[in-house]
Amino acid sequence: MIETKTIGKPFLPIVCVSLSVVMSIWQEVEARDPFAPKEQTTTEIGSTQSPSFDEQKKGIPQSLFTWIKMAKGYDIEWDSFGRKGWYTQDPRLNPIEPGSVFSRDTPAIYIVFESAPLEDPAQFSAQWFLEGEQGTLSSIPLGKDILEVPGHERYGFLELKKPGNAWDVGRYLVKLFITPLGQQSFHAANQVGTMRFTIVEGVAPAEVSPRSP
Repeated sequence: MIETKTIGKPFLPIVCVSLSVVMSIWQEVEARDPFAPKEQTTTEIGSTQSPSFDEQKKGIPQSLFTWIKMAKGYDIEWDSFGRKGWYTQDPRLNPIEPGSVFSRDTPAIYIVFESAPLEDPAQFSAQWFLEGEQGTLSSIPLGKDILEVPGHERYGFLELKKPGNAWDVGRYLVKLFITPLGQQSFHAANQVGTMRFTIVEGVAPAEVSPRSP
């Protein structure tokens, strides 16, 4: 009688454990996104010259903006596109006291805008800098704000909050960006324009309000 030996059974637990380890490592590698966007401090190569939105002509869009204004606040018309008192998903925003000169104690400066209809959701972003002599900017932005606008909406605002107890007197530059969702918000390639405002001591002088959009 010939004795038959089975050599596979003693190694079966070892093989199963090895396969489990390999599968775990493979799943971890798959879960990582090798192309995940990274936030870069500086993305400009040389100086970037973007159009200014400070001077706008009626009826001429600025980038994706139908109109864009700085203001001390904004008002929401919830019944913009329906019967009086009816709720709408895309309410019209109206700037309150639009201008470009503000006092040091202004809690926040708002950039209110209407964009062209969007096919896909997008991010509208702003970062602002204090301008020094000869137009040199502070090395890092004093603040930033990001707004996600769904594809069916056109109105929005960005909020430039007062840093600390008060704004420093001087002239400021705001860089504006429009970015598809999932991309880096403040990449130089996505900068679409700039706006400027001035902070003064005391009460800001009254400005002639431009025509309502």
